[in-house]
Formats: sequence, C-alpha cells, structure tokens
Amino acid sequence: MRVFSRPASWVVILALALPAAFLLAPGACAKSKSQPTVAGRPANMLPPVYIHMNGFNDFLESVLAVQPGQPVIFVNQDTGAHTIQGYDPRTGQPLNSISGMVMGTPGPGHKISTYRVILAKPGIYYYYCTIHAVLQKVYHHMVQPAHRPGVHGFGGAMAGVIIVTKEKALLRENPPTCHVRTLKGYFGG
Repeated sequence: MRVFSRPASWVVILALALPAAFLLAPGACAKSKSQPTVAGRPANMLPPVYIHMNGFNDFLESVLAVQPGQPVIFVNQDTGAHTIQGYDPRTGQPLNSISGMVMGTPGPGHKISTYRVILAKPGIYYYYCTIHAVLQKVYHHMVQPAHRPGVHGFGGAMAGVIIVTKEKALLRENPPTCHVRTLKGYFGG
C-alpha cells in the first residue's frame, strides 16, 4: 500500500539515464566529516527525511532526493528486523556509506528502531534489505535487487535509491510521508 499517488518511476528513469561517472565508486566517502553548508547554514541543521518500513517488507519512500549533508533516517515500524545495505550497481560490491540494521518493534507503544545516515557527496546511492532481497545480475556485470525466494512478504524486492543533489526540482518531488517520523496506521506508529 502506497501512501502517495505519484509513482517514483521518473527518478528511477533519471538514475538509469545518468552517466556511470555520476555513480559513486565503491568506498567513496559519503559520511560527512566536515561541516558542509547549504544556503549559508550548516547542513546538519537541515531537517531529516524519513524512509519507513512496515509489515509489507517494503521501503515506503523507495526513491528520495536529499541535499548533501541532510540526515536520512530509516524508521522500522515492523515487527521484523531489516538491514539497509548500500551497493554499487555496477559490481554488486557493498558500500559502507549505507550499512545498518533496524530491529523490529515488539508491539504498539514500544520504541521504534531507526538508522541514521548522512551522505555528503552528491550522487546516487542504491540500497536494499539483505533479509528480503538478493542482488542478481541483469546486464553485463550490472546488478539489481530481486525478491529473495522463500522469504515472506510481497513479490517485489525491498530496495531503494537516495539521490543526493542540490537540484530543487528533484527535492520538491519527495513524497509528503518523508517529512513525518512515524506514520499513523502503520504498526508501531
């Protein structure tokens, strides 16, 4: 069930159409060590954006655009655990710029597990849940996540893309749910 009506396919098409040089190389520095500034203020003062997970074993906001240095917080409103693993779509190699785990929520009223990442370098960051998806070769040596056979959940792969950009048009296309920490009607919300 999607909360927003506009499909995110435009961003996926954009991500596939950009030259490979724009993609991050494995091991590229993504976590902010210095204090990048955006519009004259420290980037760490930018409001966070949220990516939600629930019992559908899906990243609700599977495609997001954020400014360099803007916090991205993965929020697990599901009873089961999920991983968030970045990868290079050209090779399948893991990227440590996104590499975390969020535990499940035992029930309503309990603490909801989150994972925070700050990506300072502009680019396209691909990630997936290693519990609910596997990487498969699709063309030459390129890979993409596919549904992990034998794992409960829905038919699609649990995967997403974060575009780090200063492009205002892309930033405006984010779904409204990415501005809310916990969503009502989702387990644990």
